[in-house]
Amino acid sequence: MAFLPIILVFILYFSGIPIAFALLGSSLFYFGVMNTGAAPDLILQKFITSTQSFPLLAIPFFVMAGSIMNYSGISAKLMSFAEVLMGHKPGGLAQVNVLLSMLMGGVSGSANADCAMQSKMLVPEMEKRGYSKGFSSAITAASSAVTPVIPPGINLIVYALIAGVSVGKMFLAGYVPGIIMAIALMITVHIISKKRGYGADRPTKASGKEILKQGLDSLWALLFPFGIIALLRLGVITPSETGAVAVLYCLIVGLFIYRQLKWEHVSVILKETVEGTASVVLIIVAANVFGYYMTWERIPQMLTELLLGITQNKWVMLLIINVLLLILGMFLEGGACIIILAPLLCPVAQQLGIDLIHFGLVCIVNIMIGGLTPPFGSMMFTTCQITGCELNDFVKEALPMMLALLIALIVITYLPWLTTFIPNLVFG
Repeated sequence: MAFLPIILVFILYFSGIPIAFALLGSSLFYFGVMNTGAAPDLILQKFITSTQSFPLLAIPFFVMAGSIMNYSGISAKLMSFAEVLMGHKPGGLAQVNVLLSMLMGGVSGSANADCAMQSKMLVPEMEKRGYSKGFSSAITAASSAVTPVIPPGINLIVYALIAGVSVGKMFLAGYVPGIIMAIALMITVHIISKKRGYGADRPTKASGKEILKQGLDSLWALLFPFGIIALLRLGVITPSETGAVAVLYCLIVGLFIYRQLKWEHVSVILKETVEGTASVVLIIVAANVFGYYMTWERIPQMLTELLLGITQNKWVMLLIINVLLLILGMFLEGGACIIILAPLLCPVAQQLGIDLIHFGLVCIVNIMIGGLTPPFGSMMFTTCQITGCELNDFVKEALPMMLALLIALIVITYLPWLTTFIPNLVFG
């Protein structure tokens, strides 16, 4: 009976009810029907106090910064820089697609925002140059899996809040896993392009002078992620304040340097910010109330004992957790998956001496792969809806890219020092 609310969450979610309301409904069922020992005002208090977390301020600011980027010309500058670097490779525009997602990780932090933007901007151009719709859509969705892994991804902040680890360390830990994922996809694109005859989009490799010229033209866009990390390291700003600095920086660049940000964009940016923030914060609040039920019933401790009863070897445990997350990622949206499972799995990781920063990146990479897979992959549906690609064509073309990302996941899982050495270097 203690697990009944968890079962109810899945029933409600698969019935089409948003995850936030599924979590809240299950929590209210538990405290209203199954366990009437807790005072109703205590549950309401838990709901309200969940919003009083200072690190939550980073979420609306980063959502707004990502929206401003799309209207200020910063995204276009990053696209031009990526094309100069990778346009001469086989499958040049597909390689640009991957590199742009990696660069966008430092500015948007959202997989769905990235794949929506690139589906509108790059897929039509790829089709004009001879790439199939299925391949163009698949690489767009697959490359967007890299975006939330590179800081300042929203999922990095959400996991840090749930696991009680440093947001700054999570940010720094994301760089190497994100680069590994991008390299795996670039190799896959190269092999497929050679086989199908997808050519380069530039006749020759860009000269050093041309790269330098485009780099200087895109300098203000490229400076953003490095500037944020430098300010964090120097102690000028906290991780929660980085979002506000990001918004201010994007406004200045969009208004006074690139001069593409217009007055009519304000209402659109505010609308996108409110919608994005409301959905994320409501899920976090609902998850905190649901976590209160799990604490009351000792669910994390029970799961810890169950998993530790299977094995005490942390490498075998990581394999089990990877398989579990990959399966659940096929059915649950990424943010929901982290919010439900992180409170359950983090105690197991701690018990076995697994670094929680490393564990967080393993979880996030897992759920990003889940975003590509049927039946409920969010990036799959976002991309196919915009590009008009049939799901069958998408899945067929995405299989090699999923395999590449799985290989990257194995490397990230079993070489933890790749994830932790930058945070350890910076923070000690």
